[in-house]
Amino acid sequence: MKRLASMVIVLSLTGCGGGGMDDLQTFVNETGKDMQGKIDPLPEVKAFEPFTYNAFDLPDPFKPRKLSSGGGGGMQPDLNRPKEPLEAFSLETLKMVGMLSKSGVIHAVILTPDKAIYHVKKGNYVGQNFGLVTKINENEISLREIVQDSAGDWSERTSTLILQE
Repeated sequence: MKRLASMVIVLSLTGCGGGGMDDLQTFVNETGKDMQGKIDPLPEVKAFEPFTYNAFDLPDPFKPRKLSSGGGGGMQPDLNRPKEPLEAFSLETLKMVGMLSKSGVIHAVILTPDKAIYHVKKGNYVGQNFGLVTKINENEISLREIVQDSAGDWSERTSTLILQE
């Protein structure tokens, strides 16, 4: 019985070989005959040209300028006065969220980026450019800022902080 089973297996395996794959082999040979890979040549490598930096006498653009108390022009901020809390924030990050009146004095309610609330009135300082509050109404706060240009001269500009809904 074992002998019969092994003979059947050998005969069945013999029948699997042969020419059943000839048409597949012919197709592969004919299809790949016209195909040739084309690789573009590598781009030409340019030689590195060193650059000598000669601008050591110019101010470094990555270091903050220090405010000088002896700049040009007649207008200068008072650098000796104590700073108010809202001068630590840039004007763009502050939001006016309301207005109220205490004892006849109008106060604006300002929200800082760290979600703290401050009340300011006319004469307080706001922002990093020495912004003096000059007027408060129900829709906005008017400020007079003193800024320094690249030559070291001080100039005035007006800014507003508009009520945020």
